[in-house]
Amino acid sequence: MFNFPESLTLHLGDYVDLIVKWLTTHWGTFFDGINTGVLWMLNNFNDFLIWLPWWYFILIILLLAWQFKSLSNGIVFSLFLVLIGMFGYWDDMMFTLSIVLASVIISVIIGIPFGVLMAYSKRFEIIVKPILDGMQTMPTFVYLIPAIFFFGLGLTAGLLSTVIYAIPPIMRLTSLSIRQVPNEVVEAGLSFGSSRMQMLRKVEIPQALPAIMTGVNQTTMMALAMVVVASMVGVKGLGLEVLHALGQVDIAKGFEAGISIVFLAIIIDRLTLSLSDNIQKQH
Repeated sequence: MFNFPESLTLHLGDYVDLIVKWLTTHWGTFFDGINTGVLWMLNNFNDFLIWLPWWYFILIILLLAWQFKSLSNGIVFSLFLVLIGMFGYWDDMMFTLSIVLASVIISVIIGIPFGVLMAYSKRFEIIVKPILDGMQTMPTFVYLIPAIFFFGLGLTAGLLSTVIYAIPPIMRLTSLSIRQVPNEVVEAGLSFGSSRMQMLRKVEIPQALPAIMTGVNQTTMMALAMVVVASMVGVKGLGLEVLHALGQVDIAKGFEAGISIVFLAIIIDRLTLSLSDNIQKQH
């Protein structure tokens, strides 16, 4: 009487397994193409960043901070990067940065057009919003499951799970910023004979750009937050070093790898926020 009745057992996982097997059988070429494209992008980013001399990369960060009128921040960022190198994690940092850059680029390519569609179509927004709510409230480990289903363990699964986790902010803020463009501005553009696409490209996107850049900042930080979780499917970088340290109960290694992720997060956050602030001032 107090136990849940066995007759009501539902093996939903069996149906999901059948769907995944059908997709991998009939759409295998499609998933192979995604895998090839993702690996190509990621490997090229990593090869380029590893090719850059360490001092040249630090100089680029310093100049970027100076360009954003924050030379003191640039000096601090340079110190952070030197410390990461002294910990022995320079190459791991570059690989982590490659993962973040690739996932942010994919998120922006997908997220901005979908955000525009959400702004233009109430029906589309009603369909997508619950999905985004689920993506933002779901435990991060769950993102690995669909990626592993279709791509197995490895870089592609880690990168795509990062994209799934990081894409909601850019979609939401793009939609919100497009909707907040004043109606007077839109009506003025339409009255001068602008098409809907011209209005989007020349009026609405420029007006909404500061908020969109804030979305890019949030997406970037969420992508970086996934590096430890993605390491569980074999993604190299700082996250894997943290995972190894946890497994070995190595406090020293865990601290150095963990603080390296914090340093990288601070640098990325400040630079992207400074870029967003500059765009805001120009508008």
